[in-house]
Amino acid sequence: MQSVVPVHGVMAEFDNPSEFVAAIHAVKEAGYEGFDAYSPMPVEEAAEAMGLHGSRLPLIVLCGGITGFCFGYALAYWTGVINYPLNIGGRPLHSWPAYIPVLFECTVLFAALTAVFGMLGLNGLPQHYHPVFNVERFALASKNRFFVCIEATDPKFELEDTKRFLQSLTPVAVSEVES
Repeated sequence: MQSVVPVHGVMAEFDNPSEFVAAIHAVKEAGYEGFDAYSPMPVEEAAEAMGLHGSRLPLIVLCGGITGFCFGYALAYWTGVINYPLNIGGRPLHSWPAYIPVLFECTVLFAALTAVFGMLGLNGLPQHYHPVFNVERFALASKNRFFVCIEATDPKFELEDTKRFLQSLTPVAVSEVES
């Protein structure tokens, strides 16, 4: 009895950025939605072709900064007015200008931590294993090759049809990506 290896997708390899971007356009036009692209360097046209326009990260960082501001204000108010009030020279207990350095530092701290952990979360990291590393030629993705992988989770994915489609784009190689 022959064991069947589950397939993660089908990957095509290209040797220059222009063919790579043209392939991404063709994949989008063919109606595939579940695909990813890998390149050894940033290719702005590839991100545009994939439709990766905006990120939720700036909004997440803003919310982290606002949370830090509120936390800093609550901390300064609680320590200066409620927990340890000191009336020195007749000054009011709630003197908000004295809180400005604490507010600034808490805002920056929370925004920075939110940026780091938000980026990790949105990128799905840490991810210690990905099926594309099963393809032997994928090691060239960090040197000089460009890859487009159509994943099996795509509703339009059919193994043989997807292979034929990718081969029609004249890649250097087409490989099955085992899970």
